[in-house]
Amino acid sequence: MGDVLSTHLDDARRQHIAEKTGKILAEFLRFYEDQYGVALFNSMRHEIEGTGAPQTQLLWRKVPLDERIVFSGNLFQYQEDNKKWRNRFGLVPHNYGLVLYENRAAYERQVPPRAIINSAGYKILTSLDQYLELVGNSLPGTTSKSGTAPILKCPTQFPLILWHPSARHYYFCMMTEAEQDKWQAVLQDCIRHCNNGIPEDSKVEGPAFTDAIRMYRQSKELYGTWEMLCGNEVQILTNLVMEELGPELKAELAPRLKGKPQERQRQWIQISDAVLSKLQLARPAMEAVIRTDMDQIITSKEHLASKIRGFILPKAEVCVRNHVQPYIPSILEALMVPTSQGFTEVRDVFFKEVTDMNLNVINEGGIDKLGEYMEKLSQLAYHPLKMQSCYEKMEPLRLDGLQQRFDVSSTSVFKQRAQIHMREQMDNAVYTFETLLHQELGKGPSKEELCKSIQRILERVLKKYDYDSSTVRKRFFREALLQITIPFLLKKLAPTCKSELPRFQELIFEDFARFILVENTYEEVVLQTVMKDILQAVKEAAVQRKHNLYRDSMVMHNSDPNLHLLAEGAPIDWGEEYSGSGEDSGSPSIPEAATLSEKRRRAKQVVSVVQDEEAGLPFEAGPEPPSPASPDSVTELRGLLARDLQAESPLPAGPLPNGAPAQESPQLESLQSVAAPEASSPLASPLQQIPPGKAVDLEPPKPSDQETGEQVSNPGGRPPIHTTTEDSAGVQTEF
Repeated sequence: MGDVLSTHLDDARRQHIAEKTGKILAEFLRFYEDQYGVALFNSMRHEIEGTGAPQTQLLWRKVPLDERIVFSGNLFQYQEDNKKWRNRFGLVPHNYGLVLYENRAAYERQVPPRAIINSAGYKILTSLDQYLELVGNSLPGTTSKSGTAPILKCPTQFPLILWHPSARHYYFCMMTEAEQDKWQAVLQDCIRHCNNGIPEDSKVEGPAFTDAIRMYRQSKELYGTWEMLCGNEVQILTNLVMEELGPELKAELAPRLKGKPQERQRQWIQISDAVLSKLQLARPAMEAVIRTDMDQIITSKEHLASKIRGFILPKAEVCVRNHVQPYIPSILEALMVPTSQGFTEVRDVFFKEVTDMNLNVINEGGIDKLGEYMEKLSQLAYHPLKMQSCYEKMEPLRLDGLQQRFDVSSTSVFKQRAQIHMREQMDNAVYTFETLLHQELGKGPSKEELCKSIQRILERVLKKYDYDSSTVRKRFFREALLQITIPFLLKKLAPTCKSELPRFQELIFEDFARFILVENTYEEVVLQTVMKDILQAVKEAAVQRKHNLYRDSMVMHNSDPNLHLLAEGAPIDWGEEYSGSGEDSGSPSIPEAATLSEKRRRAKQVVSVVQDEEAGLPFEAGPEPPSPASPDSVTELRGLLARDLQAESPLPAGPLPNGAPAQESPQLESLQSVAAPEASSPLASPLQQIPPGKAVDLEPPKPSDQETGEQVSNPGGRPPIHTTTEDSAGVQTEF
């Protein structure tokens, strides 16, 4: 659509659009006020009754990327005002908003940035042909024909375009394919993070907002939010407004449509601030009523639900039996395959990185380099390139046939949600490993003892990961099945049921009308109708051990009751505590009174830069020199470890991928930091005490029946488990 303010609308037309936008927002806010009381009641009921998910086996990091930069580097941006390409210094901070500066010096001097991009709802395109096709498909009267003059000319062969259906487009290009790949992975992580913009710790405002979006659209006979809920509240409201205004604007302006959501955003902020202020002022009185009359409100709601259930249950059960139940196994299988493969890859990447580190401890002098290795390992879940192989497993997800039947506009919402779960589980595994290793280091182990401890802790964490990932996957499958089937059911039942709902309003006491809504109760009854079939399908998959799911009845008896107490301490700073060398070791520590510019310059970065920051834009980009070879598969690493365990002669002292020295070339940098071996005294392997000829199992440890507490007839080891968390207290989902 572009970013230029539309000059194709006269004053009367602009006034009409402004009035219609205000009407849409005002109508939505009435739904929001209604849902606020319901969300507040549900939150307080959950707090009082104490229902919740079972305690996880893995720990979770409270501040994942504190004072970290995900990525920074130079790239070229197309300026639409003067139609020229300019060199920019791009930076992705911990909140995943892309920030563009004039250059690196401007960033260090605290000069305001040229642009800050929230990438929610965007798509990444790597060619102008893709861009022209999307533009042609999104606007009436335009087509992308081959051979026509392009909108802009990219000076290199490696463009990246951020496209959005109703927001400004951004055009970038890189010097090499390696830079393009790295920026693409980083920006895709930004989109994934920003799309999940409503914080999950918002127990009242968040659910009230998303439920209001859903109810507003259902009042227009639109079911399923799908990609509507991308970004923060302002961006989601922009999507809602554009859904109604878009067709009218396109018809009015045709292919020359230009638009910008800033005015709608400002209007929403002004209105919503006023409404939220009013609701916040009323909240204490509402809470007092809820706490005093909680039992009566619950009784009243259950009475209402029983009456609605008696009315719709026969119709709902027939609809479920004929139109939903036969397809649940197919949908579940389509979800399970790529999701489980992704979580398997998470397990393998984690095993590979820790194994690399253990080998580097053997080869490079033990604890002296441990801080450097652990500093890198602690950022693993937030390294888009190292996580890319995990995320890619979700790309084949298809709901062929089923997608049309249930009117699912896109599978991207499921892909991104699963990928977020993968990142969370990876970070939980890494953080648990860090915490247990830090505790072990307090005992002052020798290098040999440290290597054995690392292997033992790795096995311990993998068992916990297997359990938690199974729980996460099962919850994800249930939520996805509900998200697919509930909008379909509501749409099917609407012609015969919805018109009868107002007569149930008289069953609600006036004092409780803010906390109990007929429409919400009706939807809960519909959800319960299909939920039993969904739970049964997921349970059967676990009983049959499909994709390494654990049964619901299985409990880890060897869980650590005091493990979660370890996470209550201060965050571990591996660089400060244990790093004897590395990229920051030769530099003086930053004093408390250091300038912000100096702190910015020294900020630690997750992903390294590949390009020369001072490079100009040539007419032709040359090929990138090949990166040094490194073992990048789990099989190769296990082979290296096997040779180390069984060798009778000393090993060469050289680091493997995870423990590279900090000498990084700005032009060449392997994605997993490979450095040349350094000469050192031979080191005997601390694990050479294994008797000659004894087989060494180098596979990632598998959970055993004795360790998990589950009794099975097969004595063999179970394949690794890798995904999803289970919530016995119910499922929270967005329809």
